[in-house]
Amino acid sequence: MDQEREARRAKLTTPRAAAVAGILFSVLLLISMVLIRVSIPDDPQATSSWLSESGNTVALALNLVPFAGIAFLWFIGVVRDRLGEAEDRFFSTVFLGSGLLFLAMMFTSVGVAGSVVSSYNSGTGGLDESTYAFGRTVTYQIQNVYAMKMAAVFMISTCTLSLRTGIFPRWMAFLGLGLALLLLLSIGFFLWSQLVFPLWVLLISVHILLANLGRSNKED
Repeated sequence: MDQEREARRAKLTTPRAAAVAGILFSVLLLISMVLIRVSIPDDPQATSSWLSESGNTVALALNLVPFAGIAFLWFIGVVRDRLGEAEDRFFSTVFLGSGLLFLAMMFTSVGVAGSVVSSYNSGTGGLDESTYAFGRTVTYQIQNVYAMKMAAVFMISTCTLSLRTGIFPRWMAFLGLGLALLLLLSIGFFLWSQLVFPLWVLLISVHILLANLGRSNKED
C-alpha cells in the first residue's frame, strides 16, 4: 500500500512541477518580449543611439530568455507525459521537432542581439552602424519570421494531438488552432502578436496544473 501511494505521488508530482515550469516559461518570455518591444524603436532604419538609454533594459530581457528556454523543455515534457501511450508518432514528431527548432532559433536570435548590445556597451568602438543594421536584421528575421512560424507549427501539432487524445478541453484546442493561424499570418504586420504564443502556453499550463491538483485532492 505504501509503495502504491509513493508511486502515485511521484507520478503526480512530476507533471505538476512541469506545469509550473510552463507557467514560468510564459511569464519570463512575456516579460522579455514586452521589455524588448517597448525599448527598441519600431523603425528598422533607426540608428544604434537608442542603446545608450535602453541597452541595459534590453540586456536584462535577453538574459531572461535562457531560463525561459529551460522551462519550455519541461513544458514539452509534461505534454508528452499527458499523452502517454496515446502518443501519435507522426504528430508527436512534428510537435517535438517544432518545439526544439523554436527553442534553437530563439536562442540564436538572442545570441546575435546580445552580441550587438555587448559590442555597443564595450566602449571600444567595435560596433559601427553597418554592423548594427546587420545584427538587427538577422535578429528580426530569425525571431519574428522563423522562430514564430515554428511556434505556430508547435501550437497546431499540440492542438491536433489534443483533439485526438483529449489531453485538454476541445475549446482550448480550437482556440490554439485559431491563434496559431493568427501567428502565421500576422508576423511582420503586427509585432505584438508574438505574445500569443507564451499566453497560450500559460493557458495550457494553468489548466494542467489545476487538473493535477484536482486529481490529487480526489485521490487523497
